Amino acid sequence: MMKNLILLVAFLSFTQMGVAQKPSTLDPMTTVEFETTTIDYGEIKKDSDGVRTFKFKNTGEHPLKIYQIYSSCRCDILEQPEKPIAPGETGVIKVKYDTKKIGPIVKTLTVITNIKEKQVALRLKGRVIE
Repeated sequence: MMKNLILLVAFLSFTQMGVAQKPSTLDPMTTVEFETTTIDYGEIKKDSDGVRTFKFKNTGEHPLKIYQIYSSCRCDILEQPEKPIAPGETGVIKVKYDTKKIGPIVKTLTVITNIKEKQVALRLKGRVIE
Protein backbone atom coordinates (compact mmCIF):
# COMPACT_ATOMS: atom_id res chain seq x y z
CA MET A 1 0.00 0.00 0.00
CA MET A 2 2.74 2.48 0.99
CA LYS A 3 4.77 1.53 -2.09
CA ASN A 4 1.75 2.29 -4.32
CA LEU A 5 1.31 5.68 -2.64
CA ILE A 6 4.97 6.54 -3.20
CA LEU A 7 4.73 5.53 -6.86
CA LEU A 8 1.58 7.64 -7.29
CA VAL A 9 3.24 10.71 -5.74
CA ALA A 10 6.34 10.24 -7.93
CA PHE A 11 4.19 9.86 -11.06
CA LEU A 12 2.18 12.98 -10.28
CA SER A 13 5.36 14.96 -9.60
CA PHE A 14 6.84 14.01 -12.96
CA THR A 15 3.63 14.73 -14.85
CA GLN A 16 3.37 18.16 -13.19
CA MET A 17 6.94 18.98 -14.22
CA GLY A 18 6.03 18.17 -17.82
CA VAL A 19 3.26 20.78 -17.87
CA ALA A 20 5.54 23.80 -17.46
CA GLN A 21 7.81 25.03 -20.21
CA LYS A 22 11.40 23.99 -19.71
CA PRO A 23 14.17 26.60 -19.88
CA SER A 24 16.48 26.00 -22.82
CA THR A 25 20.09 27.06 -23.16
CA LEU A 26 19.29 27.58 -26.85
CA ASP A 27 16.81 30.39 -26.14
CA PRO A 28 18.48 33.76 -26.75
CA MET A 29 18.73 35.97 -23.68
CA THR A 30 16.70 39.15 -23.42
CA THR A 31 15.95 41.76 -20.78
CA VAL A 32 12.80 42.65 -18.88
CA GLU A 33 11.69 45.68 -16.90
CA PHE A 34 8.91 45.42 -14.30
CA GLU A 35 6.98 48.55 -13.32
CA THR A 36 7.50 47.29 -9.78
CA THR A 37 8.78 44.05 -8.28
CA THR A 38 6.93 44.62 -4.99
CA ILE A 39 3.21 44.98 -4.48
CA ASP A 40 2.41 46.62 -1.16
CA TYR A 41 -1.14 45.87 -0.06
CA GLY A 42 -0.68 48.20 2.89
CA GLU A 43 -3.41 47.44 5.42
CA ILE A 44 -6.14 45.47 3.68
CA LYS A 45 -9.35 44.31 5.34
CA LYS A 46 -10.08 40.63 5.81
CA ASP A 47 -12.00 39.13 2.84
CA SER A 48 -11.08 42.10 0.58
CA ASP A 49 -10.20 41.71 -3.08
CA GLY A 50 -6.63 40.42 -3.11
CA VAL A 51 -6.15 40.58 -6.91
CA ARG A 52 -3.13 42.59 -8.06
CA THR A 53 -1.09 42.84 -11.27
CA PHE A 54 2.63 42.93 -12.00
CA LYS A 55 3.19 44.73 -15.34
CA PHE A 56 6.38 44.32 -17.34
CA LYS A 57 7.98 45.13 -20.68
CA ASN A 58 10.40 43.13 -22.81
CA THR A 59 13.25 45.64 -23.15
CA GLY A 60 15.54 43.26 -25.02
CA GLU A 61 16.06 42.24 -28.62
CA HIS A 62 14.61 38.71 -28.39
CA PRO A 63 11.22 37.28 -27.34
CA LEU A 64 10.74 37.02 -23.56
CA LYS A 65 9.62 33.59 -22.39
CA ILE A 66 8.04 32.96 -19.00
CA TYR A 67 8.84 29.31 -18.32
CA GLN A 68 7.40 28.95 -14.84
CA ILE A 69 6.34 30.90 -11.77
CA TYR A 70 6.92 29.45 -8.31
CA SER A 71 5.00 30.77 -5.36
CA SER A 72 5.95 30.67 -1.68
CA CYS A 73 2.50 31.74 -0.61
CA ARG A 74 -1.18 31.05 -0.47
CA CYS A 75 -1.60 33.26 -3.50
CA ASP A 76 -2.86 32.04 -6.82
CA ILE A 77 -1.31 33.01 -10.09
CA LEU A 78 -4.44 33.96 -12.02
CA GLU A 79 -2.84 35.03 -15.26
CA GLN A 80 0.56 34.78 -16.88
CA PRO A 81 1.75 35.02 -20.48
CA GLU A 82 1.29 31.75 -22.35
CA LYS A 83 3.19 32.94 -25.45
CA PRO A 84 6.54 34.74 -25.74
CA ILE A 85 6.45 38.53 -25.37
CA ALA A 86 7.96 40.24 -28.41
CA PRO A 87 10.65 42.93 -27.98
CA GLY A 88 9.05 46.23 -26.96
CA GLU A 89 5.76 44.53 -25.98
CA THR A 90 4.25 44.38 -22.50
CA GLY A 91 2.73 41.64 -20.41
CA VAL A 92 1.15 41.01 -17.01
CA ILE A 93 1.27 38.50 -14.22
CA LYS A 94 -1.95 38.65 -12.21
CA VAL A 95 -1.96 37.25 -8.67
CA LYS A 96 -4.59 36.86 -5.98
CA TYR A 97 -3.65 36.83 -2.30
CA ASP A 98 -6.10 35.03 0.00
CA THR A 99 -7.21 37.73 2.45
CA LYS A 100 -9.13 35.37 4.75
CA LYS A 101 -6.29 35.06 7.28
CA ILE A 102 -5.45 38.08 9.46
CA GLY A 103 -1.77 38.95 9.74
CA PRO A 104 1.28 40.06 7.78
CA ILE A 105 1.76 39.45 4.06
CA VAL A 106 5.40 38.63 3.29
CA LYS A 107 5.53 36.43 0.19
CA THR A 108 7.71 35.89 -2.86
CA LEU A 109 6.99 34.71 -6.39
CA THR A 110 9.93 33.51 -8.49
CA VAL A 111 9.59 34.01 -12.25
CA ILE A 112 11.82 31.72 -14.33
CA THR A 113 12.56 33.30 -17.70
CA ASN A 114 15.15 33.72 -20.47
CA ILE A 115 17.00 36.70 -18.99
CA LYS A 116 20.67 36.62 -18.01
CA GLU A 117 19.82 36.25 -14.31
CA LYS A 118 17.37 33.40 -15.21
CA GLN A 119 14.83 34.56 -12.61
CA VAL A 120 13.07 37.57 -11.15
CA ALA A 121 11.77 37.74 -7.57
CA LEU A 122 8.39 39.44 -7.18
CA ARG A 123 7.23 40.28 -3.66
CA LEU A 124 3.90 40.78 -1.93
CA LYS A 125 3.78 42.64 1.38
CA GLY A 126 1.27 44.25 3.66
CA ARG A 127 -1.08 43.27 6.46
CA VAL A 128 -4.55 41.76 6.52
CA ILE A 129 -6.63 43.38 9.28
CA GLU A 130 -10.07 42.66 10.79
